[in-house]
Amino acid sequence: MALDLAEMEPGVLEAIEAIRPALQSDGGDIVFNGIDEDYVVHVSLVGACGTCPVSMMTLKAGVERIIMDRVPGITEVVADE
Repeated sequence: MALDLAEMEPGVLEAIEAIRPALQSDGGDIVFNGIDEDYVVHVSLVGACGTCPVSMMTLKAGVERIIMDRVPGITEVVADE
């Protein structure tokens, strides 16, 4: 059964809200841009996160893992430029 993107969005937003304080404590933030038809979550890392050399590691090891744990069906999390 294919999941409805609209049903996934609240879970993704909730996961992002859970992650946000850690990013903000480092002077950055994360912005949710949407979920595409391949169940890929699109975000923007802003502030210090946008220029941090390890931001991709943070995105994949932290943000992606948390979102995928909380929202079954999400296939990937990518940072939009």
